Amino acid sequence: MSTTHTARNGPLAGVRVVELAGIGPGPFAAMLLADLGADVVRIDRPGGPGLGIDPARDLTNRNKRSVLVDLKAADGAATVLDLVERADVLVEGYRPGVAERLGVGPDACLARNPRLVYGRMTGWGQDGPLAPTAGHDIGYIAITGALGMIGPDPEGPPSIPANLLGDYAGGSLYLVIGVLAALQHARAHGEGQVVDAAIVDGTAHLTTMIRGMLAAGSWQDRRGTNLLDGGCPFYGVYATSDGGHMAVGALEERFYAEFVRLLGIGGEAAAGRYDLARWPDLREAVAKAFLSRTRQEWTGVFEGSDACVAPVLSLDEAPSHPHLAARGTFAEHDGLVQPAPAPRFSATPGTLRTGPALPGADTAEVARDWAVPSLHTQETSA
Repeated sequence: MSTTHTARNGPLAGVRVVELAGIGPGPFAAMLLADLGADVVRIDRPGGPGLGIDPARDLTNRNKRSVLVDLKAADGAATVLDLVERADVLVEGYRPGVAERLGVGPDACLARNPRLVYGRMTGWGQDGPLAPTAGHDIGYIAITGALGMIGPDPEGPPSIPANLLGDYAGGSLYLVIGVLAALQHARAHGEGQVVDAAIVDGTAHLTTMIRGMLAAGSWQDRRGTNLLDGGCPFYGVYATSDGGHMAVGALEERFYAEFVRLLGIGGEAAAGRYDLARWPDLREAVAKAFLSRTRQEWTGVFEGSDACVAPVLSLDEAPSHPHLAARGTFAEHDGLVQPAPAPRFSATPGTLRTGPALPGADTAEVARDWAVPSLHTQETSA
């Protein structure tokens, strides 16, 4: 598999990032910074995080370098602070207060480097009643109202969107936005600061448009009854004769007209577009039509049209889709197929420079490049 990305440095070339090893949204945020060219040094603890995933296949650690530092050792915090002194950004995902107890909290780090951007990734945030408690993506999106919107059945349970909505959309991406904004401020004014990126805040923010529709009376606070949540028969997913599925998003009138023409339905059923009372009949007609052919056959019917219909592909199938293959949306590095860096830049594109950083593999190299002699002590003790 080839990729259109070049070997040039990304737009964050020259930015130094210290990542305190964690799980989930923190590592993904640091990976995104690394994809865009930042020199990300991950501080791994001896023994690893114990996640059960092979470090050689943990794609969220690509484009990074790893050093081993025992933050509970007498000289652990001092070594991290030596790195912080030379860094632009630090990213951590501990529970509130943990970094402070380890001696690498915001006060200690900003005292050492006043221009530092200190990025904090948590689910509940740094304050509030739930801040000190454990949690995961599903709980964060549950209390924001986002999970309750997802699913086709108003009476059944919501559908779970893996951990993409909370951890990564509401968490990682908001952390990266915050870090880059604070980095701009630090470079303009010489003042670092703390970025408190809470998944509950980011996920709530993602619902802004829906809340506007709710306020305007064009959205019901009941899932499976609205334009974009499966309630609409021309915005949904339908089974095909071979057990596959097709995704339909024919919202605009001209796209809907193309959709029903190619699907082969018309008359009274197709005319029910604007009458909510007739939506059940329209849904039945659409479902019956899709069941008459295979997913591959329907893909051929709609290919190249403006009907806004696409096959629902599995993770294994997606990289081979002709459009994604042509764009190099997925790339292969060291035998691992993975999403290529995004977004794209015309002058400084991000690249896949290295595979997943193995814990501690780069300690000597980082000690040399960042001029941190104390890392050699950590390497020896490890």
